[in-house]
Amino acid sequence: MRNPFIDFTIKATILLGIVFFIHLGVLRTWNFPVFDDRIVLCYAVNFALIIIVFGSLYLLKEKYKSQLGFLFLAGSFLKFTVFFIVFYPFFKMDNHISKLEFAAFFVPYSIGLILETFSLSKWLNKLD
Repeated sequence: MRNPFIDFTIKATILLGIVFFIHLGVLRTWNFPVFDDRIVLCYAVNFALIIIVFGSLYLLKEKYKSQLGFLFLAGSFLKFTVFFIVFYPFFKMDNHISKLEFAAFFVPYSIGLILETFSLSKWLNKLD
């Protein structure tokens, strides 16, 4: 049986890599600054957080099997906390969060959340 954490990490790397390059291509096509709005940091931090959250759930699966859903929600709370500590002050410096700043964070966040949700759901169904 393959390791779900390794499979998840590979999927997350490939999916976020593809989405990152598509995101850059869209910015370039519409003549927006490509590497502004801390886009690289947003993708890197979101990638690290989804790996940490999923990895933590994987490590805690036996001991806290019935609480994994709540731990998943705690991971989402962690991601929002990191956003407000790391990114929000920079995005809010001009008293306005632009659509490009929002997209720089929200695109990798939402892709990661969708991947986590589907992977965790599939993985948890196999545990029963």
